[in-house]
Order: sequence, then structure tokens, then C-alpha cells
Amino acid sequence: MAAVQKGAARVARSLAEEIRAKKIIKLPQTAPSVVNLRELRGRLVKEDPDLVLINKPHGLPVHGGPSTKQSVASMLPALSEMLCGRSAEPLRLCHRLDRDTTGALILARTMEAAERVQKLLKQHRVQKVYWALCIGVPTPLEGILDIPVVERETDGPQRHYKMSLSPRLHVFKDGSTKKIRISRSAREAVTRYRTLCEADGASLLELHPITGVKHQLRVHLSYGLNCPILGDHKYSHWGRLAPQKPPKAILQALRLSLPQARSLLLHLHAAQISLPAHAAEEDPIVLQCPPPKYFMSTLRRLGIPPPSLKSIGYPLED
Repeated sequence: MAAVQKGAARVARSLAEEIRAKKIIKLPQTAPSVVNLRELRGRLVKEDPDLVLINKPHGLPVHGGPSTKQSVASMLPALSEMLCGRSAEPLRLCHRLDRDTTGALILARTMEAAERVQKLLKQHRVQKVYWALCIGVPTPLEGILDIPVVERETDGPQRHYKMSLSPRLHVFKDGSTKKIRISRSAREAVTRYRTLCEADGASLLELHPITGVKHQLRVHLSYGLNCPILGDHKYSHWGRLAPQKPPKAILQALRLSLPQARSLLLHLHAAQISLPAHAAEEDPIVLQCPPPKYFMSTLRRLGIPPPSLKSIGYPLED
């Protein structure tokens, strides 16, 4: 009996060592597949001598990382060759979108073009327009959120980091306010919004971010307006990591059970990017992308009319 137990222990130790060994093996980066390259090529919306606009799909990160096998950045050399031939200069990223955000992503054909766009972004001369399908209806229906954003560690049972608000004022129950000191690491974040339509406890918002802080729109909508974006499982709760729980009316309209709601995709779409003209006599460069099929399908089920790219104005009126 003792011999059997010793043998079992040796097998267990051997298996544990094998598992640990597998964990430290670094898998080589895989080359972008032809299917994904063709899909990205099919999402090309507009080309000109300096810039290329693609309609980024959901779930594709812009930049790579230790656990990321594929990203827009990793596919740029092959995409450049597919579009312009082997001798073409690799396309360059001008900005970024979150992995789960869809829509307008600008690529530059040259270093000079990329630096020009990035300079305009730093000067806040690039105007972006997003559409977000949210749970709840904001009050008021339109306005400006001017609340700094900072990254913090949550104090819930599952400690993790996420972006949060760092307001300048504390509002008491009687309506009085007190000025408070914001965190030193907080960044200024300003978002203009307006409600386009509402139905079944959901609302379609048009967003004009004045600044470009990480997860700014998601944080402002969820914590500033109490209207989290549909499918935003990260910012629908503060101190815990859990799937979003849409209200019953939305679930019924979408024909989903509560467990099925965990598979909802983020309904945040970059619809338009506008760049100032190169010269006074030229028109601004307006780049637009239609929303993905899943976004449009959700709108139909909620009875919300789809937004029109033609209705977006430029420049944004003050």
C-alpha cells in the first residue's frame, strides 16, 4: 500500500513539474493570418495620399502586449504590403482605440503624416464623435461633463485597478458644495454629450470628447451620468469584477436571459474624426465609419432609430 502511495506521489510531482514548465514557455508570436488581413483590408473606408481610415472591429487591440497574439500594430507591415506593394513604407498608427471600441482609426502612410495628426491631437484640434448605447437616460439630456479622471485600486472583495472620477467638488444632500483637492495623478477630462433617442430604459448618446484620457467616455457615462454603456462589464460596477446586469425591460427587448447578458459586446463606436484643413481654402478632412452589425441589431430590437452619419456636423458648435 505504501509503495502504491509513493508511486502516486511521484506521478503527482512529475505532473506538477510538467505543468509549471509549460507555464514558463514563451510561445512565439504568430504571423497575422490571411483571413484576418483580408478582413482588415475589407474594413478600409477611405484612402488618400497621406492617410488610411479603417473601421476597427470589436475585440481587436490596437497595440500588442505580452498576452496579445494579434493587434492592428502587428498587422501593419503585411497590410501595407497588401495595399501598396512590397516596397511600400509600413503604415503607422496615429492614435488608439480601446480593444472593444469599434470605428474610425487613422493610419498614416509616412512618419511626417503621423506626426502631423499626433500634433493636432495634442493641440485638441482633432474632433471626434462617438455613439454610445447606454443603460438609463441621462439627466439632463445634454450637457458637458468636466470631471478629472484618475486610475485607482478598488476596495472591493476583488482588488483591481480601474479609472475613476476625481471631482473638484463634493455635493452634500442639501445641495451645498465644498471644493476638494483632486488627486495629483488625475488628468483633466471633458466630454460633451447629447441624447439622440431613448426607449425601454436605454438611450443612444452622441459624444464629443474634448480631451482624450484612457476610458474617459466609459467612466464619465457610468460614474458621472449613471448611464453605463451597454456591454461595459468593467465599468458597470466599482468594487467587483462581474458581468453587467441590464434591467428587465432591456433584456426582454433583446430577448436575452440574465446569464446571456454576460456575452453582450461593448456598444461604443467611433463614428467620425475630423481634421482641420491643410490650407485656408481647403475643406476640413471628415472621416466617417458606420457602426457594426451587432450595434445596429441592438438598436432595432430596442426600437431606436439608427443614427445617421449625415447628421453629424463639423465643426462642433460652441
